[in-house]
Amino acid sequence: MRASLRRRSGDFCVWSSPRWRAVTPPWLSATWPRTTGRWKYALAVPRSRSFTWVGGAPQSHACAFAFQRALNSYFEPLAEESAAESRPDTPSGPKTYVDLTSEDATDSTSSKSSTSENTQQEDGSMFSFITWNIDGLDLNNLQERARGVCSYLALYSPDVIFLQEVIPPYYSYLKKRASNYEMITGCKEGYFTAIMLKKSRVKLKSQEVIPFPSTKMMRNLLCVHVSVSENELYLMTSHLESTRGHAEERMNQLKMVLKKIQEAPESATVIFAGDTNLRDLEVTKCGGLPNNILDVWEFLGKPKHCQYTWDTQMNSNLGISATCKLRFDRIFFRAAAEEGHIIPRSLDLLGLEKLDCGRFPSDHWGLLCNLDIIL
Repeated sequence: MRASLRRRSGDFCVWSSPRWRAVTPPWLSATWPRTTGRWKYALAVPRSRSFTWVGGAPQSHACAFAFQRALNSYFEPLAEESAAESRPDTPSGPKTYVDLTSEDATDSTSSKSSTSENTQQEDGSMFSFITWNIDGLDLNNLQERARGVCSYLALYSPDVIFLQEVIPPYYSYLKKRASNYEMITGCKEGYFTAIMLKKSRVKLKSQEVIPFPSTKMMRNLLCVHVSVSENELYLMTSHLESTRGHAEERMNQLKMVLKKIQEAPESATVIFAGDTNLRDLEVTKCGGLPNNILDVWEFLGKPKHCQYTWDTQMNSNLGISATCKLRFDRIFFRAAAEEGHIIPRSLDLLGLEKLDCGRFPSDHWGLLCNLDIIL
């Protein structure tokens, strides 16, 4: 059964069906200013998580349609893949949109990050970062899951944080809760990547967003040039094209990432960390990694405890019975030419504990990477 849509005197009316519901997230309506008081813009969201716009379509709002197409490209192929790599229908019942910036979303943990920052003795011989797809597109238990993510960030207080699947309210929440970090994003609308830099330790020199020209999912490469303890670093993150059906585009994006890593000055250390959605065979088809670029997990001896970052057997957030274990989240490392001043030391998974709501902070595990700085 399809949702019905009718235009009446400039208004749009949406009738809900058992498979559809109409929602208007605050972060979305902000990008769709009403042309008159009678316009209403909304998303008709099917239980399959495919998105369809309901509302007027002025030419100036082409970016919103691009967002719709990106979401459809992201979610619809998932239903066509095998059960082992498909997302389930979202649970039935009404869904309330959570405003993460409200006072209710802030509790005693809001001061943990600053407290940790003030009391933690920063070690100049170490450098740490976290990379995590935080699954901001899943609105279920979003407030509690966001708190869970922030608890991990406060606990480990990494120098750099790479995030994927950030949405505007999540961005605002992080800006409020992690004021000791400078936050750079790959976009401001829809869903996007972000890099957070600890202000007391990491100095930003420049930033750049490189579009992927043939993406159908609004994906790009976010790059920042920074200095840490007098070491020059180029930091990059991305959320490469999702699902098995977009392997060709994903491999093209990987080639662009590797090319950008190679183009960085030889005097700099380069770190790419993000949700690559890569299968090992795809890396092989691309010719493997260049000799001077390391896969950090492989460099550290392929530790079993952090091999799979997307594991439907251990992580029940998607609610599917099929077992799927994949290493979607990867870290690529290129050392500075003049002997490595920064060397990867350890890698661990984050987000393995269920929250009070019975779910994990994300359907992905996070990765915590510690590196040694040779002074």
